[in-house]
Amino acid sequence: MPARASHSRGLQLIAAFKLLKGFALLALGIGALKLLHKDVAALVEHWIDVFQVDSQNYFIHKLLEKLAALDDRRLKQLSVGTFIYAAIFFTEGIGLALRKRWAEYFTIIVTSSLLPLEVYALAKHPSVGEVFALVINLAVVAYLVCELRRTRVPQ
Repeated sequence: MPARASHSRGLQLIAAFKLLKGFALLALGIGALKLLHKDVAALVEHWIDVFQVDSQNYFIHKLLEKLAALDDRRLKQLSVGTFIYAAIFFTEGIGLALRKRWAEYFTIIVTSSLLPLEVYALAKHPSVGEVFALVINLAVVAYLVCELRRTRVPQ
């Protein structure tokens, strides 16, 4: 029975991870909607001043350039996209938490389908974060595939 419990813990850990990502994206989407009809670049400049960050920093300057081009239409698109991804993560997380077999398949399909995009992003802009995300998602897919094979229903 301990082996069964450890596998359940693995599924619960993945479920918690998916739910955490869902809540983070939900918050991001709501935040994007709250920025509608506001000068986002000016708002960020205010916070840069509050935290006394060097506004002449190259990365800060690039961020401000991108934010200046951010209009209401783009903010709406970003929020819709984050809400869709949040719904997917919530579906995966709740299904896995409830130990639904369909959720294991769903999570494998969704996570696997995004792996090529992660590899592309890593090749384009290599970073520790990109490598970490890729390794985590590969581990999730591998674990779920092994779990499905281990608990396969005999036909």
